[in-house]
Amino acid sequence: MDLFFVSRARVQERPELYSGVGEEAVWRLDFRALPDRLPVIVDGQMRPVEPACGWFRHLAYLGRDPEDTLRHYAYIVLRLIEFLAERGRELGTAAESDLVAYRRSRTELQDVPVGGTAWDREASVINTLLDWMVGQGLRRASPLRAVGSTNPLASGMSRDMDIRHLSLGQYVFFRDVGLGGQTLDGEVDPAFRGWAPNRGRAASDLALMTGMRPQEWSTVLFPELAVGLRRPGEVVQFDLQECAKYRKHRIVFVPQDALTSVDRFLLIERPEMAEGLVRALERRHRELLVVSEIDYARGRLRGRWEGRDREFAWSAIPPRLRRVTVHEGPAGLEPLAVFIGHGSLMLTSSSWDRVRYQAWDRLTAVRDEERAPQLPLKRYRFHDLRHTFALRLLDFLMRRAAERERAVVRAGTATLAEHMAFNPLLIVSRRLGHASPATTYEYLRYLEDPMAYVDAVFAQWAASDGDSYADIALRAMNVEEAGHAAPR
Repeated sequence: MDLFFVSRARVQERPELYSGVGEEAVWRLDFRALPDRLPVIVDGQMRPVEPACGWFRHLAYLGRDPEDTLRHYAYIVLRLIEFLAERGRELGTAAESDLVAYRRSRTELQDVPVGGTAWDREASVINTLLDWMVGQGLRRASPLRAVGSTNPLASGMSRDMDIRHLSLGQYVFFRDVGLGGQTLDGEVDPAFRGWAPNRGRAASDLALMTGMRPQEWSTVLFPELAVGLRRPGEVVQFDLQECAKYRKHRIVFVPQDALTSVDRFLLIERPEMAEGLVRALERRHRELLVVSEIDYARGRLRGRWEGRDREFAWSAIPPRLRRVTVHEGPAGLEPLAVFIGHGSLMLTSSSWDRVRYQAWDRLTAVRDEERAPQLPLKRYRFHDLRHTFALRLLDFLMRRAAERERAVVRAGTATLAEHMAFNPLLIVSRRLGHASPATTYEYLRYLEDPMAYVDAVFAQWAASDGDSYADIALRAMNVEEAGHAAPR
């Protein structure tokens, strides 16, 4: 079996290969409202494999992102279908034992078994597919027998949120040395080449100071940051929705320091990147959203896309459309996205992963130097900057709320509305766009280091006459190794 992805541009770029068949194919894709990058699994005779393709189409109609969500789902379903085929089964005939065997092959038997977190995400996709099949009458019931709220595909692991945050020293180290190409002395590293240091610094500052998720800050457009319109020292805010998780609407505030960092990238590095894209964009003109007018007052833009004049609210433009949104610049067509690369309209998540992998390699190369801050065992993620934003904001608001509470107690007046309006957890929850304030409560455990309390409590327990028990044990072990062990 093979996995393909819908691409109108591929057909339109090579009319000599498809002739009238290509035009018919594009018409049918439009007629069925099938988006580009929709996954299609085919068998040896190039026939769509059902019900997988029907499920992908259903998810596309629900608005799931073909570039990220459906692509991820497609590889999971393809692996499962191929595993079942080896056992003479299909999705419609798979038994519980087949699915449990598949779980075991992924988590125990393959050369590099997947961990519990990765498997639970995969199991969730499989369960969703099976439930859809039942709802469509393609199966009488799911083959998995549920026990309580779980079924045999669950890993059984119980996990809290993986909240990882950076200290100020760690962040500056990550931004300036890892992403910015500096040495520990603050000088430019002559060995640093081709990684766009100002782009990495701007992206990290924007992520840290706004708390946006990677998909949110990496897809930001010029108009949203009022590029070329705002005056020095101004801050901006814009609506976020289509690029947000679960499309949950919220307002993003971008402080002056983050805008200054972005402006530096736009002035120094981005023009050269955009110049190298002009010819490629001219060739792809038909598949691009070419913006002709930007209405800052209403937060909307107008342009031509797929042969039609269209109008969009900025917040309603999904990531896949933002990647092909361009406008007419001084040298020709230019991407409207802020963060672009050499030969790329907008950096994808995998491209940003390569940036942070390279940054981590630079950090670990100097981690043993005295001036380098302590690094965690796990590689930094851009999402760690969102956690850092949340914890620093929560810590500040908690301290401010405590001061206000003392003032209210002295004055003897307070209302329920005031308590809710100034509640630190509710404020942070809104800024992060959490679906439930309960998620924000997870951050409370990270405001202070509990190990500091443990060290303080047992400081006197573990020492005797200036020597800890570990020191005494170490000397005893050295004596034994020298052959002078005391009789027992």
